[in-house]
Amino acid sequence: MTHRTCTVEDDLATIVLHNAPQNRIGLQMVAELDDALRVVVETSGARAVLLRAEGRDFSYGGDIAPWPQWSQDELRSHFRQFMAVFNRYERLPVPTVAAVQGLCFGGGFELVLRSDVVLAGEGAAFGHPEQSIAIVTLLGGIYRVASGRDGPRRWSGPSPPSGCRRRRWLGSASSTAWCQTPTCSTRPPRSRARRPRAPRAHAAHKALLRTWAVGGTAAADEIMFDVAVPLWSTEDTRMAIPAAVEAIQAGQRRPDMRFQGR
Repeated sequence: MTHRTCTVEDDLATIVLHNAPQNRIGLQMVAELDDALRVVVETSGARAVLLRAEGRDFSYGGDIAPWPQWSQDELRSHFRQFMAVFNRYERLPVPTVAAVQGLCFGGGFELVLRSDVVLAGEGAAFGHPEQSIAIVTLLGGIYRVASGRDGPRRWSGPSPPSGCRRRRWLGSASSTAWCQTPTCSTRPPRSRARRPRAPRAHAAHKALLRTWAVGGTAAADEIMFDVAVPLWSTEDTRMAIPAAVEAIQAGQRRPDMRFQGR
């Protein structure tokens, strides 16, 4: 069963993700997305691309189920492939629009961030929860948010979730979330500060942001896997990813993690 479809009508190419129930992004979906992008560029004659997903949610992010079985060489190889395909989408020579509904997390958010325009449906929620499993945003999400790729001209749709009156992202080493405004009902800073975080993943995010601040997105992309892949050797990641996979397969909420280190 395919994980995406690509159709061209007149001069609009539409790419639809469909990997029920959560539209998780894995090897098959990325390979099929790559094929769709080649069609768009080489043979379709499309002058614009619409990216959307079937189901209640746009995407929960990466398909983490096989990750515990991958060696570090396999991790690096697969994630490099993912980065190359996502960047190919980012560099398409035609306007790209992402239509997002429901949850858009992790790798799904990193794909959406590469669009020229994002149409967010009522109640759409975006975020980078990678530190909850002791890793970083593997496809460059954290510094693409920080770079301002979410500027006002890029986001449109009904009012943001939690009553925020304007869409502005806070890109930080710890998380990405809707901005705080007087009408926003998200957690207060003290509550956010007390949430468990993986300290080594936090440090890795800060290193990526420092590299981006000095050398830009291309420089941060270049060092991404030198920073990210060694995290798989830490106790935190060896504990957190299998626990998250087990919870997903059992249809349960991800358990609270107790991370080591400073």
